[in-house]
Amino acid sequence: MSNLNTLTIAAARDALRKGDLTSVELTTACLSAIDAADALGAFAHKTPELALERAAAADLRIKAGDAPDMCGIPLGIKDLFCTEGVPTQAASKILEGFLPEYESTVSGQLRDAGAVMLGKLNMDEFAMGSSNETSVYGNVVNPWREGNSETALTPGGSSGGSATAVSADLCLAATGTDTGGSIRQPAAFTGIVGLKPTYGRCSRWGIVAFASSLDQAGPMTKTVQDAAIMGRAMMGHDPKDSTSADRAVPDFEAMLTGDIRGKTIGIPTEYHMDGMPGEIENLWAEGAAMLRDAGAEIRDITLPHTKYALPAYYVIAPAEASSNLARYDGVRFGYRAKMAPEDGITEMYEKTRAEGFGPEVQRRVMIGTYVLSAGFYDAYYNRARRVRALIKRDFEQVFAAGIDAILTPATPSAAFELGKEVADPVEMYLNDVFTVTVNLAGLPGIAVPTGVDRNGLPLGLQLIGKPWEEGELLNTAYALEAAAGFVEKPGQWW
Repeated sequence: MSNLNTLTIAAARDALRKGDLTSVELTTACLSAIDAADALGAFAHKTPELALERAAAADLRIKAGDAPDMCGIPLGIKDLFCTEGVPTQAASKILEGFLPEYESTVSGQLRDAGAVMLGKLNMDEFAMGSSNETSVYGNVVNPWREGNSETALTPGGSSGGSATAVSADLCLAATGTDTGGSIRQPAAFTGIVGLKPTYGRCSRWGIVAFASSLDQAGPMTKTVQDAAIMGRAMMGHDPKDSTSADRAVPDFEAMLTGDIRGKTIGIPTEYHMDGMPGEIENLWAEGAAMLRDAGAEIRDITLPHTKYALPAYYVIAPAEASSNLARYDGVRFGYRAKMAPEDGITEMYEKTRAEGFGPEVQRRVMIGTYVLSAGFYDAYYNRARRVRALIKRDFEQVFAAGIDAILTPATPSAAFELGKEVADPVEMYLNDVFTVTVNLAGLPGIAVPTGVDRNGLPLGLQLIGKPWEEGELLNTAYALEAAAGFVEKPGQWW
C-alpha cells in the first residue's frame, strides 16, 4: 500500500487487523511526511523514537487479537495536553523547558488504547487566538492556497497545528481543544471534521487550562466516522476532574446509519449576520437542502440572546484565564527572567510574566483581571454569567420544542491571509461568532466540510446537538457529509 499517511482511521484500523500493513509502516510514513512539511509549522515537538516504540508495541497487541479500534493509529497531540516526559509548553515561552511527569487523562486514554503519538502540535499561545499567530514556535500555515497564489493563509486557531497536520496528511487524526470554537473553526478552514463534545464528556485533567468552564477536548479527523471512533476513545468519566460527567459512552460508530428521516433541523434566524459573504449564505442554504433531501424537516428557529454571546464570552473567558494563568510565575517550573541583584520576588514575578507571556495573553489576562476587580465584578462578570444562563435557556427551549439539531455556518469566511494587519483585536474575535454560543451552553458541536469558495478554499457547516447526544449529532453530520461529498484535498506545495 502506498501513501499510507493519507488513510483514514477506519481504513487503517481495518488494514491493520487484516495484516495488510503494520503500525510501524504506517507510523514511518507519517514521520516521513512530517519531516518533509516543516514549512507548515504544524509540529512543535517531534517524537519519532517514542512513536516507533509505541507502533511496535501496537503491532504485537494487534497480533495478539485484543486491540481496541485506535490501536496502532498515528496521532498528533496538541501542545496543550500534558505528555509524560515530552515537552508541553502550550506554545508559550513561560512554560519553556517544562517536562510533565504525568500524562493528561485524554492523551493517556489514547495511549492506553494503543494509539501512537507522533509529536506535539503547534497552537495559539495558551489556546488564545483564532489564527495560530500567537505561538512562541511561530505561525502555522494552512496547507490550502487560493488558486495559484503563494500567499500564506491561516489554518484557524487555536488548534491550528492539529488542523493543518490532519489536512496535510501528516497524521491520521489529532487532538484539539475548544474553548470558543478552537476545534470547529480551524476544521472548517482546512477542510476536515472537528467535534467539540458536550462539556464534561472529556476529562480536562492534565490539559493546560484556559477557561475552565468552557474548555473541552475533542477529535480532529478526516471523516465523521473517524470522529466517532476517536471521540469514543477520548471520552469517559474521570474522578480526577470534578466537572467530568459519570455517563456511559456509547459506540458512536455503530450509530452511524445516515438515516435522519423524521429528524427536525433548526435554522436560527439570528445567525444571518450583516455582511456575511454570499458564499457562506449559499452554502448554508445548500446544507439545509441536503438534510431536507435526506428526510429531515427544516424549521426556522430563534435564539434571541445570540447577539450577546460574543461580548459575554470575552468577559467570562479572560476572567477565568486571568485566574488560571496566575500560577505561571517563574517560581516552580518553566521560564524565569534574569534578575538584577537588587530585585526581589515582586520584580521576579513582573519580569517573568512580562517576558514569558505574549501580547494576546497579556491582553486577555489584563481584561480578565479588570472584570474581576472589586468595582467591576457585578457590572461585567456577573452580568456576563447571567447572559450565559439566558443563552443556555434559548437552546433548552428550542430542543424542548422538538428540534433535534441546529445547522449554522462554522465560520464567517474562508481562511484569511496570515499576517494581515488587524488594527482592532475585536475584528479577530469575530471569527468565533458562530461557535462561542456552543461553549457558553456546554453543548456538542461539529464542523463538517461541505464545499469550497470561488478561490477553491474549503468551507464548513456546523451542527449543534443536544447535551450528551453526540451519537445523534454524529449521525446527522454523517448524513450531511455523505450528501456534500467533499473529497477535495490541498495541492502539495510544501
